[in-house]
Order: sequence, then C-alpha cells, then structure tokens
Amino acid sequence: MAGKLFGTDGVRGVANQYPMNVDFASKLGMACGLEICKNRRRVAIGRDTRISGEMLQASLTAGFLAAGVDVILLGVLPTPAVTAITSELDVDMSVMITASHNPYYDNGIKLIDANGEKFNDEVTSKIEDLVAEGNFELSHEKLGGIIENPNAVDLYLQKLNVIVEDEHPLRGLKVVLDCANGCFAGIMPQVFKNLGAGVISLGNEPDGYNINRDCGSQHPEKLYETVKGSHAHIGIAVDGDGDRVLVCDDNGNKIPAEALIAFLARYLKECGKYKGNAVVSTVISNTAMERYIKSLGFDYYSVKVGERAIIAKMKEVGCSLGGEESGHIVAGDYCKSGDGMINALLICLALVKSGKKMSEIFPEFKFDPYVFVSVAVKDRETVRKASASAEVLGAVAKAETKMAGNGRVVLHPSGTEPKIRVWVSGSDEKIVKESADMIIDEVKKFQEER
Repeated sequence: MAGKLFGTDGVRGVANQYPMNVDFASKLGMACGLEICKNRRRVAIGRDTRISGEMLQASLTAGFLAAGVDVILLGVLPTPAVTAITSELDVDMSVMITASHNPYYDNGIKLIDANGEKFNDEVTSKIEDLVAEGNFELSHEKLGGIIENPNAVDLYLQKLNVIVEDEHPLRGLKVVLDCANGCFAGIMPQVFKNLGAGVISLGNEPDGYNINRDCGSQHPEKLYETVKGSHAHIGIAVDGDGDRVLVCDDNGNKIPAEALIAFLARYLKECGKYKGNAVVSTVISNTAMERYIKSLGFDYYSVKVGERAIIAKMKEVGCSLGGEESGHIVAGDYCKSGDGMINALLICLALVKSGKKMSEIFPEFKFDPYVFVSVAVKDRETVRKASASAEVLGAVAKAETKMAGNGRVVLHPSGTEPKIRVWVSGSDEKIVKESADMIIDEVKKFQEER
C-alpha cells in the first residue's frame, strides 16, 4: 500500500469516500499517535472551512485519543499558520485538514512534523502501511484528552512583527483581497486594514460549501473586474487554505508567479534583508526566469515540482526565497511554508516603497514562449500508468529532441489531483507548441484506449 495514497502534499479525496472517510481518518489518527507521538504525546489539528472538516477532525481526534495522545484543536486556521506555530505548541506533530484549492466536496490531510515541516515520503509510507494493517495495540488505561486553543490566530499574527516596521505602512494603498471563502476570510482583510490599506473584500463569507467556488486564486475573474472597476492599486487572491497567492496589477492583469518571485528577491536584497545569494524555483518555471534572476546577481537553482523540494534546496544553499508558478512562494525568513498573506504583504510593502504603479513595474522580464496544460484523466491510477507508459515517455523524448537544448520539457503527474501536467518552454514558439501537442495527444490517446 505504501506510496499509494499520500502524494506530494498529503492525501486527498472526495469527502465520505475512501480515503476521506471516518474509518480511514480514525485509523490514521491511531497510526500517527502510536508511531509519531511518542515523546510529548500531543498533536495539534487545524482545518479549513469546508463542511467535511469537522467530520474528519472528529475522526482523527478519536483515533489520536484512542492511541493515548492529547489533541489540541486549533479550529479554522490557514496551513501556513499551522506550520508557523507548530514548534511553539509543544506537540509531536500537527495535522492540517484541507484540500487546498480543490472544490468543497474534496478534502485532504497534511501531516506536519514537530518543527512545522511536512513529513518525508519514508514517514508517510510507514504510516500508510500501519493504516493498511490496522493492527493497533490500544490501552484502556492510556487515553488522550481534548484541549481547545483559542489563541492560535493571535500566535500566528505575532509573526508579522518581524515584517512590519511602521504602524501603518500600507496607508494610501487600495487593495482588493479575495480570500476564497477559506481560512484567511476572517484574518487577511482585517490585517491589511490595520496596516493602513483601503480594502475591498471578496470571498470572505465561508459557508462550508463555497470554498474556492468562483473565487480565490483558482477563479480570479471577479478579482480582475473589481480591481479595474474600483481603480485599486493591486488585487490579491489566496486559495482555500492560504498557501498560495495570485496577484494582478492595477489594470486587472495577472502577474505570473515567476515575476513576483523575482520582484520579491530584488526588493529584499535592496532592503538588506536577503540571506544568501540564490533563488530557487522548479522545472516548470518559465525558462526566461533563470536568465533574469542571474542578471540580478543571484544564483539560480531549479528543482522538481513541489514545495517540499523547494524548501529542501533553499535550506541546502542557504537562501531566503523560492517558489513555483502555482503561486506557492516561500519567504524563508518569515514563514516555514508557502504563505499567501505574508507574500501578499511583502509584495505590497515593495510596491509602496517603489512609488510606482504595478503596471509600471511589471512585466519584470519577457517570458519565453510556453505551453502549460493539465490533462484530466480518470483517476490517480491512470495518472501513474499513463505517466510511465512507453508511448507517453516516447513523446516526451521526441519533444526533447525537437527542442535541441533550447528549452525544457516536463511531464508532471499531479500528486493531488487526477491530472497529468504537460509543460514546455523554449525560444521557438512553433516548436514549443508542436512538442506540447505531441505529448498531450499521447496522454489523451492512452486514456481513450483503456
């Protein structure tokens, strides 16, 4: 069973269907309680705003309690807040119940270690095996208790003190904030108001069913329209659990995440707040990004897709910033994982300091031609088989030959959705398109024939 359920960002599925059901969640709690919570015998659990969150929280809690572990309930809290405060809670681990940017009917579970970092594949595979075996030695004498923590948000917001030096640094800035009807709905608008910004809020009325629905970083159309209609200086959207950010300029035009990463690197370096001399991104960042980052005097490192790989490389080379095109940006001196609000705040501070409009700053550099398509397939098993098929891999090899070293080809099986992502970028637009189409056709053909 190892490696079958947990992807690059935890385990996900449809609520009330395996594995996002009561049985799996309670067994997962038992497995983690017995295998991981051996020191402090305490775990913290946070969740997003989806209707199934309380069900899964109750099931996980029951499993942990049965394993003799005390459970600290953090309530609705963004993923980056959970990672930020875990090390201060005196726990063996934390759990975040969320399906991130997925619709309300999905949910997921992320496992976070005592330092606020996601567990590696070896640990999650071990936990999967324990859940599959289901042989838990439980004691009638050693049972856990529930602890409510009403101060989790305040503990997280204390982290902003190292970023904000003045009382109202955003005074005069008009911002449209779309909170995706998710975890930041009750937090982000007030934070920006307290810092002096004029705020127009969207997606800030979660009801359990409307998380990410026609709002947030995955559906920014209303954000763009509102920015243009209100003459705002900037538009910002996060996703349901708050670990990614999307930004548009004062004309309602999306700013690619690669450009935001470059902008933040330049800003932090100019302010003397950049540790090291490198920037980390992934293999599906536009190929022009590397050239531009190096022109700013930074070293550039490219890693496989996923926040975990980015953070690992950042630690290895000792740098302050990394991110990927999806909007996961890690400002390592201020947060332990991608944090939509902290990144938004840093971008706004940089904008104010520049004295310019967003539309005067961006584009920071010209992108190379690229194609990025997510091909939907039947299920995760099809993702695995298609990505490893001789036909699809053959198409990738042919595409790489066509590119002849003047670009990059990436086939990325999603770790969170039944999708295969095809990404091609290079200097020749015609070859880029032909190469991408060739791979996409083979993926679709594989699914049709099975």
